[in-house]
Amino acid sequence: MTKFLSWKPYHEVEPLRRFLANVVAECDSPLRAAWVITLKPDDHAVGMIDSRVDGHRFNFGYVLARRCWGCGYMVEALQPLMDWAFAQREIHRVWAFCDVDNRGSARVLEKLGMQEEGILRQWFVHPNISPLPRDCRCYSRVRAGAVS
Repeated sequence: MTKFLSWKPYHEVEPLRRFLANVVAECDSPLRAAWVITLKPDDHAVGMIDSRVDGHRFNFGYVLARRCWGCGYMVEALQPLMDWAFAQREIHRVWAFCDVDNRGSARVLEKLGMQEEGILRQWFVHPNISPLPRDCRCYSRVRAGAVS
């Protein structure tokens, strides 16, 4: 199911190859990292995580094969990333967003201890739903002891 992705499904290998080459090239920056999620023992890709550091903020996005939904894989993959982010002295805020109708992703973020902050109006285009920006829920977790 590609409903909530930020891209349309690939029907040819070459555009996907270019996309992955761009991701790898951008990961040369210390401000961006991406990981492919695999399952043992075959190590076939079942998902991906993309993350960015922006000053004191750290955000991430992810995708997971439908057959792996509800198994706890994404929480298991993201928890070490959250731990790493808060181990960095300069990072005070970890945040992510999901479409208002994407209850599965909202649940993943909640299981990571993130709190919903509110609705980002007309925030993000999900081209498999509409060419227009859609409302998204914003979630965050902030460093313990931070002053509001």
